[in-house]
Amino acid sequence: MRLYVGGLPYQTTEQDLIDLFSQGGEVASAVVITDRDTGRSKGFGFVEMNNDQEARSAIDRLNGTVMGERTITVNEARERQSGGGGSRGGFGGGRDRDRRSGGGGYNRGGRY
Repeated sequence: MRLYVGGLPYQTTEQDLIDLFSQGGEVASAVVITDRDTGRSKGFGFVEMNNDQEARSAIDRLNGTVMGERTITVNEARERQSGGGGSRGGFGGGRDRDRRSGGGGYNRGGRY
């Protein structure tokens, strides 16, 4: 079972996640999600556990606990929604707004 782990301290490593979750069962893998450009942690990650019962136990045991002065969220990971949205969606205005504003700041048109 794949678990989502949110609210992580930004210095958390994949080994930290393995150490934390392996206290309650076998961890198949762990990943801390990082920003592509900066390499900094985004404050969340995923842990894969082979045994579903151990994974559910880890949710019960760890969800809402404090890790490095931050309260973490642990639950079953949901599959990504396909299509729609994307990192550039949801701002409104599109390219027309960029032209009116003189292109100040960023370019939602995709040309850099």
